Amino acid sequence: MNKKPEKNKTQKEVSSPKGMRDIFGADYYKFQGLFEKAQEVAVYYGFNPIETPVLEHEETFTSAVGIGTDIIDKEMYTLKTKGGDHLAMRPEHTAGLMRSYIEQGMQSQPQPVMMYHSGPVFRHDKPQKGRYRQFYQFDVDAIGSEKSVVDALVIKTIYTILEEAGGKDLVVTINSIGDKDSRPAYLKELTNYYKKHIKDLPAIDQERLKTNPMRILDSKDPKTQEINLGAPDSMAFLSASGKKHFKEVLEYLDELGIAYQIDKTLVRGLSYYTHTVFEIVETQEDGTSMTIAGGGRYDYLAKMIGSKKDVPAMGGSIGMDRLIERPWFRNLAPRIMKKPKIYFIQVGFEAKLKSLSVIEILRKAHIPIAQSLSKDSLSAQLAVAEKSGAPYVIIFGQKEAVEQSVIVRNMETREQETVLQSELSNYIKHLK
Repeated sequence: MNKKPEKNKTQKEVSSPKGMRDIFGADYYKFQGLFEKAQEVAVYYGFNPIETPVLEHEETFTSAVGIGTDIIDKEMYTLKTKGGDHLAMRPEHTAGLMRSYIEQGMQSQPQPVMMYHSGPVFRHDKPQKGRYRQFYQFDVDAIGSEKSVVDALVIKTIYTILEEAGGKDLVVTINSIGDKDSRPAYLKELTNYYKKHIKDLPAIDQERLKTNPMRILDSKDPKTQEINLGAPDSMAFLSASGKKHFKEVLEYLDELGIAYQIDKTLVRGLSYYTHTVFEIVETQEDGTSMTIAGGGRYDYLAKMIGSKKDVPAMGGSIGMDRLIERPWFRNLAPRIMKKPKIYFIQVGFEAKLKSLSVIEILRKAHIPIAQSLSKDSLSAQLAVAEKSGAPYVIIFGQKEAVEQSVIVRNMETREQETVLQSELSNYIKHLK
């Protein structure tokens, strides 16, 4: 039996950090195709692009996301610069977006300011299927309006992106967790409820009871989930304006024909949420639900990170990694991926020397091609051309290099014609 060669003890293992991976080949184009589809939908609904830094001041997140959340307690990647600044790799997009809104004076623009953004976020979470320590999100946000129609617009945009990506039988789970007028009474009632069950709560939820009781509603522990079934209903504590706002959001969803379920235990995992919170879920074959997107209103986030006044806002986020791994994902092809119309073949040094000039003619004419310039053999290149499925082949040899022409061959009929390079673009464009 063959033994595996022993690894040199001094040899370093070449690998990416745990929970992070390379994205290349077909997977890269899946991400790009999904981004382009999401971007297209977002633009039609009135959102504009923005990109914020991967690194922000640590307090941007600690102030916004909240003590008692897993992100702040154990998941954030932080660093101290040589200049003494405490920075964090963004664990989510929203706090950085609100920082940008304030810093860039977007309050002076017509409100709401509607933005979409995409990119990697980082959490030192336990890697599992569909979850990574560096993962990707696509977000849409509307900042500067308290109107319920904005909540519906964000949900509709996110829902449409998922549908366009192949999603079926998706359900919006939704709740209202109140505002600053109704939240204190609800938190008091919730805390008292959990105190009655404290002996049955796991250690992590007992700790949350001290720092952030609403996070217990988001617990994944089966015992806690059972206790949560009897927890006070946040909607029972809503102010009159809060009830009106939530009722209107549901009316918009009814009008749009979007299926939804009210879930009184839904709070989302971040402290800045208020009023509407939602998730878009898919029921899997084993009966469990998979959350693919979520978000909510965050009217008090601006003050949390340093604004002098509250700024109403609503946003939603799609987990791109998780979406791409769904069996129904449509594998959206990015616009750059075009099936080659031409396979370019060169033969001989003089032809190879001038090949890039011929390819440049085709590129400027936006004619998609494939090539294998590193090969020399005509037969080898023809074999690759056959496999590529390109309907036409350009053969460029020594004679053609001198005459500034090429041979264009129809791969189905095997008919071919010599064409001057100066006329090549128009000739190719008129081929069927």
